[in-house]
Amino acid sequence: MTAPSVHGTRELLGSGEVTAVEYIGSALDAIRAAEPGLGAFVAIAGDQALRDAEAADARIARLGPRAWRERPLLGVTVAVKDLIQTLDLPTTRGSLLPNQRPRFDPPAVARLRAAGAVVVGKTATSEGGWSASTVNRLGGPTGNPWAPERTAGGSSGGSAAAVAAGLCTAALGTDGAGSVRIPAAFCGVVGFKPSFGRVPYVPPCADRLSHLGPLAANVTDVIELMAVLQGPHRDDPDSLPGSLTTRREAHRLRIGWMEFPGTAPAVREAAERLIPVLGGSGHRVDRIEVPFTDPYRALVDIVAASEAAGTRPEDEEWIDPGRLAVVRYGRTVPGAAVLRTEEVRLALRTTLSAVMDSYDLLAMATVPVEPFDRHAIGPAGTGQGDLSWLAWSPATYPFNLTGQPALSLPVGLTGAGLPVGAQLVGPVGADELVLSVARQAEAELGALPRPPARTPERML
Repeated sequence: MTAPSVHGTRELLGSGEVTAVEYIGSALDAIRAAEPGLGAFVAIAGDQALRDAEAADARIARLGPRAWRERPLLGVTVAVKDLIQTLDLPTTRGSLLPNQRPRFDPPAVARLRAAGAVVVGKTATSEGGWSASTVNRLGGPTGNPWAPERTAGGSSGGSAAAVAAGLCTAALGTDGAGSVRIPAAFCGVVGFKPSFGRVPYVPPCADRLSHLGPLAANVTDVIELMAVLQGPHRDDPDSLPGSLTTRREAHRLRIGWMEFPGTAPAVREAAERLIPVLGGSGHRVDRIEVPFTDPYRALVDIVAASEAAGTRPEDEEWIDPGRLAVVRYGRTVPGAAVLRTEEVRLALRTTLSAVMDSYDLLAMATVPVEPFDRHAIGPAGTGQGDLSWLAWSPATYPFNLTGQPALSLPVGLTGAGLPVGAQLVGPVGADELVLSVARQAEAELGALPRPPARTPERML
């Protein structure tokens, strides 16, 4: 059984056609059947998921349709990226090194469970989320459900692949330079990076690049998830009340369309399907030049310094070689250079704030390239020790530096049958606007077909 939408789960369980225990059991069986060929999951839930399903059945029997009033995600299957701690499942962070953090449910996971969602497993990531692929030393790389020899992207590749393959309704990911949006684009699902602080990130990241956000098959499900996930928490001092939002009406908007260097013709053709859709909805779409210089060097210095600060020399033999190169470079970055990166970040925020005075939203292809080989960390020419390991995704990381909300929406397939995502970016705080326009566009575009059905052997 392919995991239904949030609304579909309510209808399925509310009809009595199947119990939550039967449904969750079927979901766990489907995950086991897909692994290890797909490589999306590193741990599959067990007794706790079935206990949650039993509690859902008891609530539905007692309350009927009212069971969903205070538990809007009752029975919905959710996977959690392996960088995010969980109380009942181990968190490896994609690393051979032991995870010293205690087991606990951070606010995002706790809120999903409180809303009735059932965590069905932990999804694969690159080590510490360092690369925009899902390659690590713990197991095989995550494949793309559309083309198993290709990457699912990363570092939330396991989450995107699990949703695309229909193994769960939604998944949590983290995004420090594109790690939700890149795999969403590659796998043909919706991936949302909320405004920085909109969803509490616990424990917090000192680099203030990482956002926690949902992946789902459609925008409506993302909206339902965000209603549960958002809001402040005392353990994340950067987290903000959900009410602190910029409200703009989602009609007759001014949208700036940008094309980043290196965009492949096949990606351009598919992504630009969104332009007439936006125009047909009454929005004015202007083609504009990218209004800022590439901040990649600053990103590298911030990421590398942060990775170095959290890595002990005695642990080097256990570290992914590519990440180790970043760590070693980070040890050479002086404090003055880190401060200069903050100057770059502030300048970028100022520039984009001015741009957003002229445009309500920005739009572009999420990633300029098609999915590459599943064993690689980037397109051909991207090396393990190469400090340009993320430079091939220039449309994602700038908006981590600024903290703006950004969503990748599946808009079509290339001639090779690979998904392409288009990205919508709003001003800081305008999460609802981004989601509203994305849902409007999705309704006009129509959903992508499901990835081709594959047996586990064919996914190897």
